[in-house]
Amino acid sequence: MTPWAAHLYTALGAGAALGATLSVVDGRFREAFLWLTLAVFIDATDGWLARTLRVKERLPGFDGARLDDIVDYLTYVFVPVLLMRQAGLLPDGWGAGVGVAVLVASGYGFAQADAKVGTTEYFFTGFPSYWNIVALYLFVLRLPPAVNAAVLLVLAVLVFVPIRYVYPSRTRTWRRATLTLGVTWAALVLTMIWRLPAVDGPWLPLSLVFPVYYVALSLGLHWRSRDGRQ
Repeated sequence: MTPWAAHLYTALGAGAALGATLSVVDGRFREAFLWLTLAVFIDATDGWLARTLRVKERLPGFDGARLDDIVDYLTYVFVPVLLMRQAGLLPDGWGAGVGVAVLVASGYGFAQADAKVGTTEYFFTGFPSYWNIVALYLFVLRLPPAVNAAVLLVLAVLVFVPIRYVYPSRTRTWRRATLTLGVTWAALVLTMIWRLPAVDGPWLPLSLVFPVYYVALSLGLHWRSRDGRQ
């Protein structure tokens, strides 16, 4: 198979971003989240395809990582911010400024040379711009817009704080548990999205187990690395 197939596969994420954007503009938020889910699936699997096809060896003149970052910024940052704005999750008037803060902070995060670091372990440095996930939880929780804005601003600040966060597919410590819980969480989240606009049932509290685990593991590994034990 041609190595260009891997880059084409990555680029299809931009198509998912367009589908999500059109859905947001039309007020079809459930459909928008489904498009974003497709984008996450592509992002989670394109690295495996690229390694299988040995794209770095066979196409050394093409920067697949840059393409991946462009698509990720659209699907993890820009479209979720647009969705939150259009869905009324942000305050009237100054909510647009909150959206800009998220876009700027994540632009900084994506541009850092050490945004993804690793030797024996791999991590994201700073809050890793999971705004699509944040948007879904805020959409389901139906908190007051001012509270949503406060959550977004805190997370935007955390982009600049050099805490190391688990890279789910590459951090070795507790990797099996991370992947098992991550797959379970993905199924719960997909169920939540599929049932929208209904938000009843046990799906939300059950889905929160993995984010709590993820943050706890990230902080534990971060402080262990600071103490020189990793």
